[in-house]
This record gives sequence, C-alpha cells and structure tokens, in this order.
Amino acid sequence: MKFGIFDHVDRGREIPLSDLYEDRLRMVERYEAAGLHCYHVAEHHATPLGMAPAPGIFLAAVAQRTRTMLFGPLVYILPLYDPVRLAEEICMLDHLGRGRFQLGIGRGISFLELGHFGIAHPEVREIYEESLEIVLAALGNETLNHAGKRFRYTGFPMELRPYQAPHPPLWYGPGTRASAEWSARMKANIVINAPAGAAAPLIEAFRETWAETHGAAPLPLMGITRQTYVAETDAEAEKRGRPAFDSWFASFARLWRDFGANPVRYPDNFDEARRIGVITVGSPETLRREIAEQQERSGCTYFVSRFAYGDLTFEESARSLDLFAAEVMPHFPDEAVRPAAE
Repeated sequence: MKFGIFDHVDRGREIPLSDLYEDRLRMVERYEAAGLHCYHVAEHHATPLGMAPAPGIFLAAVAQRTRTMLFGPLVYILPLYDPVRLAEEICMLDHLGRGRFQLGIGRGISFLELGHFGIAHPEVREIYEESLEIVLAALGNETLNHAGKRFRYTGFPMELRPYQAPHPPLWYGPGTRASAEWSARMKANIVINAPAGAAAPLIEAFRETWAETHGAAPLPLMGITRQTYVAETDAEAEKRGRPAFDSWFASFARLWRDFGANPVRYPDNFDEARRIGVITVGSPETLRREIAEQQERSGCTYFVSRFAYGDLTFEESARSLDLFAAEVMPHFPDEAVRPAAE
C-alpha cells in the first residue's frame, strides 16, 4: 500500500497567515523525507477550512520545496476557472515539478461556496463537463478549437505543453457508484472520504469497470483519506486528537452554519468520527491495526492522511508524522501499482 497526504490548509489557530503557509511547507518537506507518495491540497473558498483558495500558487511553492514527491490539487473546482487559462497553469506546474504534477478535478462539494461566485447549483454539472472537455483538449493539442454552450475558442495556440503526455495523471473523489465507474473509464486515480464500509462498493465498482474497459492494464491508485494523529499511547493521542478534531470541524462547518444549515456527510463530533473510522487517532499499534482493518474492508491501495489540521502546532503534527513513518508505514508493503499516466 502507498501512503499520501491530503491538506485543507485550514486555519484552526490564530497565527499569521504567512506563518501558517510556512508551517505547511515545512511539513511538506517532512512528508517527502518520510517517503510519502503524493501531497494533495484542497480548494475551498469563503471559509477558514481552506486558506489555499488558489491551489496552483501554493503548489508552485510545493514544487520548489520538494524533489521527488508527487503533488497536485484534490481537486481543482473546474466551474470556477476559465478552462484554457487553467490548462496553461497546469502546464506550468507540470514543468515546475518536472513531471510530478497530478491533476485532480471535480465540481466542488459545497454549493454554498459556488453560490458566492454566482453559480447556481443546477448549472454546476454542465459547466464542469464542458470545462473538463476543454482542459483535456487544450493539454493534448497544439491548437484548440471549441464551440460550446459556455465557452468558445477559435484557433487558440497552446504554446505551453504539459511535461507529461498527453496530460498529467487524473485524480477524482467519487461519492457514488456512477462516479466511481466514470473514474475508471477515465483512468483516474481515486480518493474517497467515507467509512471503509461505504468506500468498499465504490472501489469494487471501480475495479469492475476498469476490468471491463481496460482489461488487465495496471490499476490506478484507489484511496481513502483520514485525519491522523499518532502519539505514544492511545490516551495521549485522544487527549490531543479530540480538541484538534473539534477545531477542524468548526472550520469545516463554518460556512454551512453561516447559512443556517448543517454540513453533510460528516460526523460532527470526535467520538462518532472515531467510531465509524473516518479519523485514525491512537498509538502506532492501534493505527497499524485500524489501517489493516480498513484496507481489508475497503479494498483500498492508497491511505491518505491529514497530519496537519485544526489547532495542532507544527511540532505536534511533525511528531505524529515521525511516529507514523517509523512505526506504522513499514508494516504495509508497497504493492500498489503506479498511477495510470492518462
């Protein structure tokens, strides 16, 4: 199994934003030193959940602070971009990383965030589908021609070409069987934010569709993501992991509650999150047992942690990572296949 990182770049403590960015970039350097496969950053707007609302800018810094680790957005919210301008950004990042960039794409999980940009919920899928078509065409051709409902380009010269041909590896976060099947047809790696029991049918659908569509070709990565806090004992991990989760959830729920709504598809307290397994908090021994159980139940080949979240300090996140890298990761052989390059 491979191990990776997902980062909201959330603001759970009152520290200068410049210090928050530097702490996260220092963690990125440690992730690479620990041998983690890929660093994934979220895109969120109008909420302290995401202080990297322009993920490409943050990832340009990541490209310069690392040498071997893959990196990319999980995901670019495509309805918020001019697709050709985004394709140019993707090319730049792919070259800055010398072929390490990973292209995560999606519609955006929060209709409230999109609403702040004047995009009504019924429009989102239509904009997303046309934008994705254009981005892939722009990355794969020297000249772009497109006449659609929302976008039109005539003889647009793509002077920038991606480092990886025809485009960087795709990543997607499926939440339904249909989206898991689509991901497989698109040869996209997947990361699922759900309990192991809910992730299992999505991963199974992905595998089935992959076999039907691509036969015996090597599978992309099939991941699950968890907030992770490791300490020497379970009691110590819970003592610090509990308030860190509460701090993170306050950011997660902030925009929803501003609109008098409740966030969907996520437990609102530490005990419930712990019970259903969407966070992994404990000693190295506990983490080894829980990850093995979740791997067996879900069928995942990629475990994506969030070590820096909520009000955790850099030192606390770094210590948690060090324990994880030294006492958890070595117990899981890396048998996953490299992500598909198309």
